[in-house]
Amino acid sequence: MKHNQEETIYYGKLEHNGWSFYLAATDNGLCYVGSQNKEIDEIEAWADKKRADSELVHDEGKINCYKEQLISYLDGERKEFDLAMDLKGTAFQESVWEALQHIPYGETVSYMNIAEKIEKPKAVRAVGAAIGANPVMILVPCHRVIAKDGKLTGFRGGIPMKESLLELERR
Repeated sequence: MKHNQEETIYYGKLEHNGWSFYLAATDNGLCYVGSQNKEIDEIEAWADKKRADSELVHDEGKINCYKEQLISYLDGERKEFDLAMDLKGTAFQESVWEALQHIPYGETVSYMNIAEKIEKPKAVRAVGAAIGANPVMILVPCHRVIAKDGKLTGFRGGIPMKESLLELERR
């Protein structure tokens, strides 16, 4: 789907017990988790913007290992992942994504907590933007970040998906 191919991104769809979203991975690891019930154009738009020199190739086999662990998580059998990820962001974004990976399963923190964790307490809005740019939701658990007042706020996958993930982790 692209011209000057620098890397290949393999994609496939996870469909399990009412969950339906696309996954994408390079040879280096999972690079994108799509939103619930969105079509392939979500990954295409992301790849065009963030991985412009890539080629998207449909290959369910290349993403099966990611599907397996995500299905275990969605079934409530897995609380942590041991999958390779291929994250590409700014240094600031990557520091936020790293901090998100330390939020324990079943717990929530505020955007302010993340800003403080990365030692940028005045960068709450920038933290929110970095969280919104997280391409690998669930594995980089941005759904565990809520407003200071406890309300559920922005989530690329939509508030209903965020609610479902938090409910899953409360069980």
